[in-house]
Amino acid sequence: MTPRIGIDLGGTKIETIVLATDGAELFRRRIDSPRGSYEGTIAAIVEQVALAEQAVGARASVGVGMPGIVSPATGLVKNANSTWLIGHALQQDLDRALGREVRLANDANCFALSEGTDGAATGARVVFGVIIGTGVGGGVVVDGRVLVGPNAIAGEWGHNPLPWPEADEYPGPDCYCGRRGCIEMFLSGGGLVRTYSGSAGANALEIAALAARGEPAAVQAIETYSKRFAKSLASVINVLDPDVIVLGGGLSNIEALYRRLPELWGAWIFSDRVDTRLAPARHGDTSGVRGAAWLWPADR
Repeated sequence: MTPRIGIDLGGTKIETIVLATDGAELFRRRIDSPRGSYEGTIAAIVEQVALAEQAVGARASVGVGMPGIVSPATGLVKNANSTWLIGHALQQDLDRALGREVRLANDANCFALSEGTDGAATGARVVFGVIIGTGVGGGVVVDGRVLVGPNAIAGEWGHNPLPWPEADEYPGPDCYCGRRGCIEMFLSGGGLVRTYSGSAGANALEIAALAARGEPAAVQAIETYSKRFAKSLASVINVLDPDVIVLGGGLSNIEALYRRLPELWGAWIFSDRVDTRLAPARHGDTSGVRGAAWLWPADR
């Protein structure tokens, strides 16, 4: 069977991995992204693929996880924080440069696919992957395949409004997307920091550590954050009803979330019981690049 190359195309780094058919890691390499240079990005990916194939001694399939999406309407990259990719035909250019079909997906979709294939949600039919950090992203996997949708925005829950807002949560802070009160503005690291009324300068994970030690303002901030998170996931469960929700990103390391969210979310879920499981990512920071490799499924 053909080995699989996965490439995580990030704003600061490009990471490459090669997986065997059983998911074993055969090769890994990380380089700095050629920031600001589209042509440099294509050249770097071509070089990474060549080195990976030389290392494993075989031609491989290639999947790429990327910030933003390829527009179904134009075939061009949009919504990417790596702005030098925007407006370019990345799919066609990589196909041409590498001499084969390359599969591309949003990095959050790659995360969900990794965890659904051989991670925390192995064997689950419907998986919702959540990335919480400087932003809030999501991806949906059904029967081992990424659900993209006709607008290529499946899983983009972070730009829905915070559901069931309380008086002091409406209309909510301005979001860079041009709207107000988006889930991302409440659940990102910055959202947690804004909730905290304690000592200035603490970041999100420091607030979580303070809460674990019982500091009152931090405990209150984590509880408020957990309630907002639970409401937001409840709205997803009401629509998607996933078997497993997997958390990744920096804020997924807040251990209290895995206890508190399932305790809270039932108040807003339209069911007499909730069997959805909440889990941390098994592959951690490598889930994105592994998921890119798994864009070519195991039955290929």
